[in-house]
Amino acid sequence: MALLEIFKKKPAEKPVKEIKPVEGKPEEAKKEPVKVPKKEKRAFSEAYRILSSPHITEKATDLIKANQYVFRVSPRANKLEIKRAVESVYGIDVISVRVIRVPAKRRRLGKITGWKEGYKKAIVKIKEGQKIEIMPR
Repeated sequence: MALLEIFKKKPAEKPVKEIKPVEGKPEEAKKEPVKVPKKEKRAFSEAYRILSSPHITEKATDLIKANQYVFRVSPRANKLEIKRAVESVYGIDVISVRVIRVPAKRRRLGKITGWKEGYKKAIVKIKEGQKIEIMPR
């Protein structure tokens, strides 16, 4: 098996960084600043699981004057996930999120009875002066 070892790549040796002694306390010479990697923002691809669609009604269009927008969201989404999704998709600053769970309702058409599906919606308040273009003009 010694023949096969000549084809294996050997790991390159890393250069050793020398620490220069600092005058004064010997403890300070040992400490080096530690670089902490920054957290990456969530990708846009994950936001589609949380935001279903903008909820456009008369009441929702009146809320736009108060910098509040209404979205249909995933039933399992919480306020923090909704905030991150709206910020990543639209690139705006979200101040607050209010969540409403609309229950399922019984509907009847002649003899046939059924259910109108329930959903969850979120009212998102954004920073003053910013705007979300929901409906293209």
